[in-house]
Amino acid sequence: MMSRTQRRLGWAMAALLLAGCGGGNPYLDATLKPAELQGKDKAWFEKNWGAPSGKAPRFFGGETWTYFRIAGGTSSRFGDFNYTPNQCQITLKFGKDDKLDDSSYSGC
Repeated sequence: MMSRTQRRLGWAMAALLLAGCGGGNPYLDATLKPAELQGKDKAWFEKNWGAPSGKAPRFFGGETWTYFRIAGGTSSRFGDFNYTPNQCQITLKFGKDDKLDDSSYSGC
């Protein structure tokens, strides 16, 4: 059975872990937020980022683009033979006017 101190330590470590995970990616934030504020369109993203990995229509018009990228990874302690890449998913939502409305990412 865990003591009260051990339980508190466990909760404190879990809170720190969750706080560290919620920070986001400063490089993507520095790219996506200004692009949204400047009204970048589909053509700008296709020219600068390349063709998206996937496209889907939005219910009220516009389109959702998804990009998948490798963003670093981890390897085993015993050599580079067990390298596991981190898959980054970037979602861009465009309005009817083909301008960026919203963006999100995960795994980056």
